[in-house]
Amino acid sequence: MRVQLPLINTVHGRSALTCRFRCGDACFHPAPNTSSNPYVGDVIATALSRRSMMRAAAVVTVAAAAGTAGTVVTAPPAEAADRQARPKPKGRAARGLRFTPVAPNTADTVTIPAGYSQNVVVRWGEPILRGAPAFDPDRQTAAAQAGQFGYNNDFLALLPLPGERGRQVLVANHEYTDEVLMFRGYDAAEPTREQVEIAWAAHGLSAVVVEEDKKNGALTVVPRHHLNRRVTATTEFRLTGPAAGSDLLRTSADPTGRKVLGTLNNCSGGTTPWGTTLHGEENFNQYFANAGRATDKRYGIGTGASERKWERFDKRFDVAQEPNEVHRFGYVVELDPYDPSSAPRKHTALGRFKHEGATVRLTHDGRPVVYSGDDERFDYFYKFVGGKRMKHGSSRAVREHNLSLLDEGTLYVARLTGDSPALEIDGTGKLPADGEFDGGGEWIPLVTATAKGAVSHVEGMTADEVCVFTRLAGDKVGATKMDRPEDIEPNPHSGKVYVALTNNTNRGVGTNAPADEANPRNANKHGHILELTERWNRADSTKFAWTLFLVAGDPEDPATYFAGFPKDAVSPISCPDNVAFDPHGNLWISTDGNQLGSHDGLFGVATKGERRGELKQFLTVPTGAETCGPLVQDRRVLVAVQHPGEISGATVEKPASTWPDGPGKIVRPAVVAVWRKDGDDIGV
Repeated sequence: MRVQLPLINTVHGRSALTCRFRCGDACFHPAPNTSSNPYVGDVIATALSRRSMMRAAAVVTVAAAAGTAGTVVTAPPAEAADRQARPKPKGRAARGLRFTPVAPNTADTVTIPAGYSQNVVVRWGEPILRGAPAFDPDRQTAAAQAGQFGYNNDFLALLPLPGERGRQVLVANHEYTDEVLMFRGYDAAEPTREQVEIAWAAHGLSAVVVEEDKKNGALTVVPRHHLNRRVTATTEFRLTGPAAGSDLLRTSADPTGRKVLGTLNNCSGGTTPWGTTLHGEENFNQYFANAGRATDKRYGIGTGASERKWERFDKRFDVAQEPNEVHRFGYVVELDPYDPSSAPRKHTALGRFKHEGATVRLTHDGRPVVYSGDDERFDYFYKFVGGKRMKHGSSRAVREHNLSLLDEGTLYVARLTGDSPALEIDGTGKLPADGEFDGGGEWIPLVTATAKGAVSHVEGMTADEVCVFTRLAGDKVGATKMDRPEDIEPNPHSGKVYVALTNNTNRGVGTNAPADEANPRNANKHGHILELTERWNRADSTKFAWTLFLVAGDPEDPATYFAGFPKDAVSPISCPDNVAFDPHGNLWISTDGNQLGSHDGLFGVATKGERRGELKQFLTVPTGAETCGPLVQDRRVLVAVQHPGEISGATVEKPASTWPDGPGKIVRPAVVAVWRKDGDDIGV
């Protein structure tokens, strides 16, 4: 008997089908964080004297709590004029954003600006490894899927391929599987072993060489290239860092605690300066069944059967039988795409939580700094500062050194302060008396790892425990509760760090935390973007300032804010999720769960100058889809169109979308490239 899907179409901006398969209905469960840690607003109420210090420090920017939607940018005194809406500047848009905005729409296609072209680079199921068969939706096998492009592409990276002109290595995450959209007649109560093993093979990562068409900007797959690779839920990984070998990570299949099979729910990620890719294991909790410990509850791991019933086919997904297996997921994964024989690594030094992604910048002396958000209501955001310097070169010794950079260093969690009286934050997004929402913060150390060992900075927890139960460590040190911090990206031009906060409709509802200075709007369903500036713009600083850069929603809503840019000259945006930067320093934002009646899309916004805050929609995605990736190059934009057709009630037999191949064909997640027809740079 086929499972009866909920009748409602959307919940908190996502389809109920998305909630089931991507995050295990996380929004329907009580928030896992039941600690008494202060919310940003609580901190603000006791920090009224900090305004003078913040101004003296003259640091500008972002990191505060996530998930309320109505706020206005805050900036240091030098940018005071930016706090109010400015007259619309004359002249052209910022370089990189000179295109005609796409109008909000509900078309079942990828809609792009006039003067641009597109192509589907690679779809779910396309063969990329030697010997893999062509995709046949009615004859799927696990062996075939293991050689084909995976399902539900999310994060994208394009890396250079020296010696092969016109070619690059595309790396993609495959976050999760939609079994009801993959298999005809799927019975969620009784999945078959073959269906489960296909799903295992459809998770993970793909690395595939792509080639540019010399006549235009299209990208096409180079099948059977020696660098092409699939990493799945059964690929062997190395556990590295302070917790590797710990009793907390040992299982009956791996008594060493140093090897683990597979990676799950890879959401966003990052590209390192040393030529590898990072991938964040996010909603890993949903794959495990029969949990019951307090530590499991803190991570949202269920006490009953899992949605996909994988525990029926492999005991490692049954916490009652293998209590430590679940401790081996929830990390940042590192892949070397230039060495298909290498074992990917899971870095315990970066902590275990629902990593939305992981992005890297270097300190002034060449050490890596990694930012990562914990995508959960009222959880935290983190920074890792490495202890070793990156080496330059391509020798085996250099690459091996650089692959160890994320095993030594200090992991921090953010604590925020504000400077306006709590009484002035009324939940509507109205500015406080000082005319700005802003504040400062500090990075609280959790654990430091060196070649000689690791030291915990959290009372009552060992270093191993901090790395494995990082959420509990954040609870203990009083980290500031935030609202679903998602993708976090440092601007390579300015050094400012931007945090995408998708939404939090629970803000100020019932007994949930009320609006605060960093989250000034109750029942926030549209989300916002924060800027964070490290003190002295040093990536390894332990102090920062924050301000709100963009408050999403209908520009006609007085609570929305676009960095002071006139709101009658911007595109409407809702539910920012992933962010990226173009070569000009503009911020590009992809959305997930648009609450304004239009499909999700990709937007570009200027971050500096008189056009700061001018936001323009570049594309929309098909029915039921989410905009992932994104990747913006000089002459090309790439997006991962994830879960097209994912509407409640949709099945293979009753599709909600016919993208990308038209009626009569199964709906397939895919990567899309967009370029200018005249061959010039994007948006110039």
